[in-house]
Amino acid sequence: MTKQEKVNFVINTLYQLYPEIPIPLDHKDPYTLLIAVLMSAQSTDVRVNKITPLLFAEANNPYDMVKLTIEDIRAIIKPVGLSPMKSKGIHGLSHILIDKHNGEVPQSFEDLEALPAVGHKTASVVMSQAFGVPAFPVDTHIHRLMYRWNLSNGKNVVQTEKDAKRLFPKELWNELHLQIIWYGRQYSPARGWDINKDIITKTIGRKTVLDQYSAKLKKS
Repeated sequence: MTKQEKVNFVINTLYQLYPEIPIPLDHKDPYTLLIAVLMSAQSTDVRVNKITPLLFAEANNPYDMVKLTIEDIRAIIKPVGLSPMKSKGIHGLSHILIDKHNGEVPQSFEDLEALPAVGHKTASVVMSQAFGVPAFPVDTHIHRLMYRWNLSNGKNVVQTEKDAKRLFPKELWNELHLQIIWYGRQYSPARGWDINKDIITKTIGRKTVLDQYSAKLKKS
């Protein structure tokens, strides 16, 4: 199978499985999405979706958020982890949105990445999901699967993002990155992986990954 055939197989399989793609983090506008994505760092979407309603009941816009103290925010979001950094980031970026962007979330990577606690992945998610700008944010699922599928060398997320953007058509990026995330969770997890359920890896997977899986089965 050529690399292009592998890419086509991935695209076709994902669109068969996920013709409609739900966005994992609950939100109602660019600001609440930005906050939810920031909170999701080293946490799970399920946990974040349980906490954001509590936070947004107190403040769902930057003007109300700056009325809270950093400690107020931290007390609410503590269950998602890294609450000291995240609460400072949420409070700080809300001030900047008011002071520099008229209370609106900016629609550029440069301005988003200049906000406290907002990295390239968070900015990419917001640009993609809030504003429809083509982006390919790479999370742990995408990083793992691009390596398993022999579509990236897996050295770092920066390289994985470059490889994904090079291989997949730009007009599909915003849907594909979500489809790969859902696929990774449901069919190709890091733990409890059953290759017989993982049709993509079973069909196009990296030989070393398949060999490692076979060796693991023999030991069990």
